[in-house]
Amino acid sequence: MDFKLTDEQEQLRRTVREFAEGEIRPHVMEWDEAAHFADDLAPKLAELGLFGIIFPEKYGGAGLGYIEYALAIEELARVDGSVALMVAAHNSLCTNHIYSFGTEAQRQKYVPPLAQGKMLGCWSLTEPEAGSDAGGTRTTAVRQGDQWVLNGAKTFTTNGHQAGVCVAMALTDPAKGHHGISAFIVEKGTPGFRPGKKENKLGMRASDTSEVIFQDCRVPAGNLLGREGEGFVNSLQILDGGRISIAALGVGLAQGAFDCALKYSQERKQFGKTIASFQAIQWKLATMKMEIEAARWLTYEAAWLADAERPHTKESCMAKLYAGEVAVRVANEAVQIHGGYGFIKDYPAEKFYRDVKICTIGEGTSEIQRLVIARQLLGKGQERS
Repeated sequence: MDFKLTDEQEQLRRTVREFAEGEIRPHVMEWDEAAHFADDLAPKLAELGLFGIIFPEKYGGAGLGYIEYALAIEELARVDGSVALMVAAHNSLCTNHIYSFGTEAQRQKYVPPLAQGKMLGCWSLTEPEAGSDAGGTRTTAVRQGDQWVLNGAKTFTTNGHQAGVCVAMALTDPAKGHHGISAFIVEKGTPGFRPGKKENKLGMRASDTSEVIFQDCRVPAGNLLGREGEGFVNSLQILDGGRISIAALGVGLAQGAFDCALKYSQERKQFGKTIASFQAIQWKLATMKMEIEAARWLTYEAAWLADAERPHTKESCMAKLYAGEVAVRVANEAVQIHGGYGFIKDYPAEKFYRDVKICTIGEGTSEIQRLVIARQLLGKGQERS
């Protein structure tokens, strides 16, 4: 098997890395402390084609694949997970849901401005009573003539305050359970639709995570996304790609934490020599590197399968599960290697430690990933929760 990236893929990696080092790294802690990043960053990300990296050029995208997408997310996350998360949610969830299940008219209307970064997208599935059990959705959509009327609230929506368009799941037929949930496209400025509370988070603080609220929100009948009653089933398919991006996010965060730990270990002196010369530290570094590489190749395998349009539910879950848990372990060891300095904000290990935990929670907890993997192995199909 050939594990070598193409010249074009290597060039993409270098380009995104240089951008992240030059345009993002100088502001990481400023944005983290303010729980916000500068508005002028989005146009620069758009110039690189990162808001439409996996979508065809005919829709304004870069026409690349999931391997390239994973590389880009990894390089952004290596410097700042918040920026990577914003790009990932925009691509994998909102824009991809419209591209994958929208009518041609919906694609033509929404995908180009999203892919070109003219507006951000958000995707709302989770509710206060519907987390891992997304079937607990309580937001409703009732058909009235040529409109749907949405009522309810969503939580933990990435880009909720910044998005120009939201893809939201709502209950259209309570009697049908999971098959009574439909997806809708809701534009910013629609009466009755507004962002709610912005969450004050442990990590990923520069990424906007908020509630979105629907109060007698009327959308045209043509804004039903996909077939009525198939919103939840389609969401599971969208999450296959989303989990690849979260796996890449975990790999990037782990790599960033490892990089700062390796550097510190070669600079910090104790007992007359660098701590990198001690076997206890060497073994930590060796294990960290080994697990990062394993997570990276699990992620690339899932991305390769997605590019080949082959089934990849199990592989994307394995990548997301392993990369997320590796990121947590690596960030923990990075803090330990830094000792007391790993506990203060003057060193980057502290921020990586806070940021990584979302990788074991968002887009399906580690427990849900294990459930899906087991069901795939036992031939029980996709998860029901």
